[in-house]
Amino acid sequence: MRAMVLAAGLGTRLRPLTDSRPKALVTIGGRTLIELALARLRAAGISEVIVNVHHFADAVVDYLQANKNFGMKIAISREETLLDTGGGIKRAAWFFLESGNDEPFLVHNVDVLSMIDLARMASFHAESRALATIAVQNRTTSRYLLFDGEGRLCGRRAGQNGAPELMRAVPRPTALAFAGIHVISPRIFPLLNEEGAFPIIPAYLRLAGTGESIAAFRDDGAYWRDLGRPQSLREAERDIADGSYAI
Repeated sequence: MRAMVLAAGLGTRLRPLTDSRPKALVTIGGRTLIELALARLRAAGISEVIVNVHHFADAVVDYLQANKNFGMKIAISREETLLDTGGGIKRAAWFFLESGNDEPFLVHNVDVLSMIDLARMASFHAESRALATIAVQNRTTSRYLLFDGEGRLCGRRAGQNGAPELMRAVPRPTALAFAGIHVISPRIFPLLNEEGAFPIIPAYLRLAGTGESIAAFRDDGAYWRDLGRPQSLREAERDIADGSYAI
């Protein structure tokens, strides 16, 4: 299995840390966010990765080269204009399709720290034969994804009390929080008719509305933390120090 680390964002929530560096090179516990993401992928048996870059792009490339790509085969997808998650994944299609490859691939946000079982998630995706599988948890968030009784994406909702936006009728959907990790089948690429910069979640919702299966991989008990804010970095530092998080 190959993977993609989404690392091109401006990291605006991490300012002023990202005024002089990309968020991928922000550190916690003496390790950069991209090193931690790559270590998680490597622990799951993944050795071939593409990383998208934009903000301080050369700094990320130089860092990876200086560290000999952490023993992995790493390709770079440069984005002169930010393409958001969906556009970034679509631009990297060549990496996942070369040599006629049809194997599912994993996508991991660089600013997510988690112990979600990536190998088990990949196996779940293969068994479900879904177009895409997204890691979710039962926790509080500002934006929920909604799933039917079979664990298939059917809509979304803003906050606890927002009106549900359903792609198809479901009587009592389950609201879960997205963890920033996906396993995707390459057959998604011809179905992504969005162009330029676009987020992937609305594309998933559109495809779910056409009958495609976007499956939930639920891992409520796994450690997970969004690293998008300075306070989150400090909390993650403590988690690493006390052993709450470990590769």
